[in-house]
Amino acid sequence: MNIQAEQNQGTAKAGLPVHETVYRSLRDMILFGELEPGQPVTIQGLTEHLDAGMTPVREALRRLTAAGALEFMGNRRIIVPVLNRSAIDQLKTARLALEPELAGRATALIKDEDIVAMKQADDRLDRAIARGDVHGYLVENYLFHSHLNAAAQAPILQGMVEGLWLRFGPSMRVVCGVMGTSSLPDLHKDLINALESGDAAAASKAMAEDVKQGMDQMLAGISDSIDTE
Repeated sequence: MNIQAEQNQGTAKAGLPVHETVYRSLRDMILFGELEPGQPVTIQGLTEHLDAGMTPVREALRRLTAAGALEFMGNRRIIVPVLNRSAIDQLKTARLALEPELAGRATALIKDEDIVAMKQADDRLDRAIARGDVHGYLVENYLFHSHLNAAAQAPILQGMVEGLWLRFGPSMRVVCGVMGTSSLPDLHKDLINALESGDAAAASKAMAEDVKQGMDQMLAGISDSIDTE
């Protein structure tokens, strides 16, 4: 049994339905770049990789295709979308509209334990950067932002942001793999300082700068062969 399947069984034992376990496993494969842009996915391949039945795999594919994390190409072909510069620019615009707003909202609501969890994720992120661990960086970066977004208590905005992250995760993995971890942006400490001081404007500004740096790096790192329309 592969590691992913073992994780699925562990999650199932925790009480989640099988279809939700499979969905979350496939979501994480996309989010953290285990599936690359342009890579085709098949029901048969996923049932073997996830050690799951065809019905929950089909449901996970349907949900993630509807969210834009996967793309239906016809003839039963489903691929991980390849982002062009226009798509990345749109994602940057959307993130800048939403994530600084969530950071500002979170400032008045965040609990001490939330900040502790964010600091722990940021510490693990720093260690991942130091050892050149791209996957570790992506996981801890996502956890850091997820803690903050949840603290804002704005589930509609949070859900929209999570959908955006699913769209750029695979491309971020490729860019990080090419450019390495030493140049990765990290304004998390500025953000934590703003949260601890209760400065909503500073928290929003730090988040906006973090988003800009990350998305600009993605724009700079994508291949010249990608359509730039």
